[in-house]
Amino acid sequence: AAVPSQVVPGADPSARQLCFAWGPAEVLVCETLFGRRGGSRAAARAGGGWAVLTGCVAGSREGGPSSPRLFVVRKDQDIYIQTLRKLFNESHGIFIGLQRSEEELAGKARKAQLVQVSKNYRSVIRACMEDMHQAALSARDPALHSQYSTQVSILSAMELIWNLCEILFVEAAAAGPLMLRLLDWVRLHVCDVDNMVREVLSSENPSKHELFWNVVDIFVLQGRMDEARHLLSKEASANPTSMNMYKILDDLMKKMPVPGLGNTQTLTEMELKWQHWHEECQRYLQDGTFASHSHMESICKILLGDEGAILERKELMTTWYHFLVTQLLYSHPTVKPTELRLYAQMDLFLGGESSPEPLDTILMAAFEFEMHQVIKECSIALSNWWFVAHLTDLLDHCKLLQSHNLYFGSNMREFLLLEYASGLFSHHSLWQLGVDYFDHCPEYGRVYLELHIERIPLNTEQKALKVLRICEQRQMHEQVRSICKIMAMKALRNNRLGSALSWSIRAKDAAFATLISDRFLKDYCERGCFSDLDLIDNLGPSMLLSDRLTFLGKYREFHRLYGEKRFSEAAKLLLMLMTAHIAPCSFWMTLLTDALPLLEHKEVIFSAEQTYELMRCLEDLTAGKADKQKFQQSNPNSAHLQDDVETTKVEMLRLALARNLARVIVKEGTLEGS
Repeated sequence: AAVPSQVVPGADPSARQLCFAWGPAEVLVCETLFGRRGGSRAAARAGGGWAVLTGCVAGSREGGPSSPRLFVVRKDQDIYIQTLRKLFNESHGIFIGLQRSEEELAGKARKAQLVQVSKNYRSVIRACMEDMHQAALSARDPALHSQYSTQVSILSAMELIWNLCEILFVEAAAAGPLMLRLLDWVRLHVCDVDNMVREVLSSENPSKHELFWNVVDIFVLQGRMDEARHLLSKEASANPTSMNMYKILDDLMKKMPVPGLGNTQTLTEMELKWQHWHEECQRYLQDGTFASHSHMESICKILLGDEGAILERKELMTTWYHFLVTQLLYSHPTVKPTELRLYAQMDLFLGGESSPEPLDTILMAAFEFEMHQVIKECSIALSNWWFVAHLTDLLDHCKLLQSHNLYFGSNMREFLLLEYASGLFSHHSLWQLGVDYFDHCPEYGRVYLELHIERIPLNTEQKALKVLRICEQRQMHEQVRSICKIMAMKALRNNRLGSALSWSIRAKDAAFATLISDRFLKDYCERGCFSDLDLIDNLGPSMLLSDRLTFLGKYREFHRLYGEKRFSEAAKLLLMLMTAHIAPCSFWMTLLTDALPLLEHKEVIFSAEQTYELMRCLEDLTAGKADKQKFQQSNPNSAHLQDDVETTKVEMLRLALARNLARVIVKEGTLEGS
């Protein structure tokens, strides 16, 4: 069948157009020319060559003017990448733990808890990035290698942004410790020099290596003084003439004041020490101490925070935010968080050579403490909702987004969690994670869950039971009934009556239970035995759901009593089924036929009163048969054989009832005479 489609509004009807049809988690788009035969509908019917894309429409195959192309635009393509499963699964556990955490904790204890949660998220990102990197190395297919490499870059950017947000927003590092945190951030994310260091140190004469001073400069730019001093000692050993300069520079680097996390010095004390040290560096530079050694002179200028000297090493820093941290380290190490925006000079570093990337825009927004802008830009730039949903939730727990409500009533945290969870529901197994995210969206979560859970394809009974358990735990009664009805209908179509009956009982659907009970009784009449005895034997109170189900259960009980040779109880139950009108009239002849062995038994089982009741039931049944005479006369060929069989059964029953009544009278008369 053709997919119902709509035309993009405002399109020229005579030109090539885009038609689209919405699905639960994706859009079907087809390009067509309505003036040609086989336009929109032909395109919608074409099944081959679907391109699975994210956020944009691109051709999946080349086609001429008359060959329509078909596209699938998915909402959250990343959830289908197998190697990202770890990210979704493990972060889910962290998310749930955060929702259940003790909010009674206050002050430093609560902040430490939230920082640890943030680090846990980052560790999951990094572990996933390492797995993706290994997958890229082992991938032989160029396209797959490119896909994995792209994901590594995205995950790396995600960790970079998250780490900065952790420092500025979650931990809210104060002046002093802030500088140390930013240095760790740069060292971890921006410039990995390990390979360069290994190459230099493994050479025969490290100080003569062409990359020697590059490595020293990188160490200095990242504030890694001990490592820079260690390399400079190699230079001093190889060039005794520079020993004096080396000792002075080494002493300056050693004495450089650095804010500490554990020390008790105040910011004022730190600034005084730094000022004295800065003046000492200035004095040596002005005295021309390093004038004969350009590399050491350049390092001294960097220690003084000389902007030009730092920018000369631009290619070693590669990014404007590395430049920012280096400049702050050597010009304003006690910078306050709110002052960062004053020093962030992205344009100065880029110098008009290139325009800012989305990552640059996001980091700049973070340095400017524009949290909502960070979230907005990440939502646009990143390929899924995972990052913004979890970061916003964490910031919300830090009480940083409480005042930001969206115009349609939900806050930003809930909106992003709903989007992320909706994407999970389009996956065949990750939907189970989405349930918990909806649970923690107090305003719209339940409504979204009810809508999405109805769209889950119930491929197996195991999956249906899983969905059913989720609905029952949340008292989603309408969805419970819907699932049970669907599964009952599937089972009935496959002639699995026991399963169909079980599902209809769970749905408390009396009409459907009656229908299935009739099928059981019909099968019994045709085959002479019941299927699914375990289910029927253990109906319990469930048999009261419908009259027909009650009859099925009681009729099965009659057979069980008969099999156990408890004939009196079986006879009493059989009679009750007819006299209480529990049995359908169409089944009376079967019940009376079941009474024949009891009537002919060597012992008298039915009393005179019970025999009279059976006779009355037989007469009522035969009287009702007379109403069908007109139908039988109009269809004599089809009814003749059946009529003969019924007549024979009635005659046998009358004879058996008469014999039983005679035996009962004799027996009862004998008992009275004695």
